This record gives sequence, C-alpha cells and structure tokens, in this order.
Amino acid sequence: MHLILMGLPGAGKGTQAEKINEKYHIPHISTGDMFRLAIKEGTPLGKKAKQYLDEGALVPDEVTNGIVEERLSKTDCEKGFLLDGFPRTIPQAEALRDITTKLNKKLDYVIHVDVPEEKLLERLTGRRVCPVCGATYHVVYNPPEQEGICDKDGAELIQREDDTIETVQKRLAVNMEQTKPLLDYYEKQGILVTVNGDQDINKVFEDIQAEMNK
Repeated sequence: MHLILMGLPGAGKGTQAEKINEKYHIPHISTGDMFRLAIKEGTPLGKKAKQYLDEGALVPDEVTNGIVEERLSKTDCEKGFLLDGFPRTIPQAEALRDITTKLNKKLDYVIHVDVPEEKLLERLTGRRVCPVCGATYHVVYNPPEQEGICDKDGAELIQREDDTIETVQKRLAVNMEQTKPLLDYYEKQGILVTVNGDQDINKVFEDIQAEMNK
C-alpha cells in the first residue's frame, strides 16, 4: 500500500493515520518526521535542510524531494508507506511521481478526509489550553468540569492566538488554495478517494477501507 493522506487542519488526519498504520503496518511519514530524521542522521540533505530551518527559511523543493526519496528508500517502506504533508504543490507531486517510478513503487490511493469548513472552524476555535500545565480541552468535544477552569490545577484556561477565528479562517483559506490543485491532479489520475470526515472516527476509517477495497 502506497498512500497519501490529505485533509485540512482539524480534519482528523492524525487519528486516521494511526488507524491505517495499525491496520496495514506501513509507516506513517510526515514531512516534519522526515526532516527530523534526516537532520538526526546527519545526511548531506539533512544538513542542508537544517541550515534553512535554522534561518527560518523555507526548505527548497530539491532538498525536500531528496529527503523524501531517502526516506522512501528505507527498508521499513518496502511493504508500503503513508505520506502526510507531502506533496503540497503540483511540482512536488510531479517529483513524487518520478521518485516512486525510480523506486518501483506505484501510488495506490490519495485519501482525502473531507470536513465542511464550518465544522473545521468549530473544531479549531474551540480548543482551550491551560497556561500552567499545558492540558488541552475543547469547549464542545472535551470541556473541563468547570467552564474555563483547568481540571488539574484550577488555572484559568486560555485560547491560543492561532486558535482565534480570524487566524483559523486565514489558515484554512491558505490550505484550501494549496489543496485544490492537488485534489484535481490526483482525481484525473483516478486514485483520489474522498471520505466524509464529519462523522465518528471509526466510521471514517470504515469508509476509507471500503473505498480502498473497491
């Protein structure tokens, strides 16, 4: 199974990635994990990536693509992989096509976990955090026993700046703009699988499996 997992922030990709990993025993590979591994191993590309990251600059495609190729060449990817966070652009998708061809691995499915924007806003703006112990709550899905107060230490919960409605809307807009061309690209190839992410997490996973079993 050679898979890509796509979805906007708050769509629940992480949960589905865990379930796919458990079921199919293939590594869940996120962009951040790939960079961290390459940097830790001190590969030439890892060193280059570290320079850019240390400067707060974007890592250029040729470095990112090289790191992806290094990672997909590892022995734990022999039976498959689940890519998360890559590709983000059409040039990266084309580079991935070349990498998988070179490694003799064909992409099977691109799984898109689709959740309506208003639901994503509810999920992302409802998060509350304890400034003392770091515990995380959600006003709808995981509220504290006493409204606005941390169960563990009684501190007043806060909303992070990146969880405010204005910030979240901007983040979603940027992500939607990035994602749309990729979804179209993979749909044309006939490997795009879209599932409704606005339901119970087990049902989402059942739908993913049903689509892949077709």
